[in-house]
Amino acid sequence: MQRTITSSAIRRKAIFSKDFILVAIGQVISIFGNQILRYALPLYLLNQTGSAALFGTILAVSFIPMIVLFPVGGIIADRVNKRNIMVILDFCTAILIFLFYLLAGRLDIVPLMAVTMIILYGIQGAYQPAVKASVPVLVETDHIMKANSVVDMINSIASMAGPVIGGLLFSVFGLVPILYVSIGCFLGSAAMEIFIRIPFEKRESTGNIFVTGFADLKESFSFMFKKKPVLWKAALIFASTNLLLTSLILIGLPVIITQRLGFAPDTASRLYGYAQGVIAAGAILGGLLAGMFSNKLNSAASPVLLIGCSLSVIISGASLQVLNAPMGIYIILLTGGGLLLTLHTLFQIQMMTYLQLLTPKHLIGKVISCFMCLVMCTSPLGQFIYGIVFEHIGRDIYLPFYAAGLTMTGITIFTRKVFCGAGGLTEQNA
Repeated sequence: MQRTITSSAIRRKAIFSKDFILVAIGQVISIFGNQILRYALPLYLLNQTGSAALFGTILAVSFIPMIVLFPVGGIIADRVNKRNIMVILDFCTAILIFLFYLLAGRLDIVPLMAVTMIILYGIQGAYQPAVKASVPVLVETDHIMKANSVVDMINSIASMAGPVIGGLLFSVFGLVPILYVSIGCFLGSAAMEIFIRIPFEKRESTGNIFVTGFADLKESFSFMFKKKPVLWKAALIFASTNLLLTSLILIGLPVIITQRLGFAPDTASRLYGYAQGVIAAGAILGGLLAGMFSNKLNSAASPVLLIGCSLSVIISGASLQVLNAPMGIYIILLTGGGLLLTLHTLFQIQMMTYLQLLTPKHLIGKVISCFMCLVMCTSPLGQFIYGIVFEHIGRDIYLPFYAAGLTMTGITIFTRKVFCGAGGLTEQNA
């Protein structure tokens, strides 16, 4: 018996246990397939219609089911084996893209694209809580930040490779090969995830599924707003970064690179793919830094990270106002975007670690999903607004960068005390 207990303890303490590695690799494959789709489908729509407003609107509408399904995914993650959730949803995504392939060219591309993106993002909304909730189950408390940084870094590698490879495939062969590759990724990820073993204890349900779900949501939001109010405050600050900064990059970069800098269409598609790769490389660097400095990265660093994010956006705006050479603007936009993702990834990992440390394990899936629901609810609004702004702003395309950077700087200064509260609470729970 003693040998069995010791073996189990060793398995849980090792970050790079078999099950943790399988979760991470499954994420690499699945997110790679997801990223080449998120790159290619909207860009295909932008090239077909030429409308930044339609581009932003489709992305904004697509995000809504993802936000709605995050709490649902959290409830399911706490009541169903997380491994089964990952397997089923990866298979469903492969079927979705195969149906898109069959219907493309037979139906109007705009509604078909909208429905496909909505379902794709909705599946991710239900999928991600299962992944996030698996981390504290598979590793010890002392290793949670390192484990989060490993998962985020590996995911960022897939996010970097996806747009780069997607850009090359899209510019040379068009959309169809990307659909083939993504279907293979989702099927491969689902097949591999079958072999993951995640500890699971089935909970008793009271009442029907709707009563149970409502009770779970109420319990989660009550925990965030009453027992640990620092969590909803941190979530709103995090949400501000999505509204002001990441939505700006998500909408602004493809519009500026493909429509405003004067590059030929094929060249612009490749350059946008490279830009996505550089930005993902910034996220990889952020994950590496989080892993390296996991024992030193405290709450006092959060305002500094957010101000750095704001400055990277302001610098990008300055290049659009001052420079005339398209390639020079492109390089600075890439540098600013990469720096933004580096600092934002550090901030994101830090916030997720605080959340996991502050939350009891029986609530972790639901609370993560509710937290992320609050964080992400501003993304569709930001994308919709920026889509309209870039459609009508004319030559002054630098103004949104200045406005977003300065506003986020003000929010950071005004709310800096929140992070001191988060740091104190995690030290008490350690």
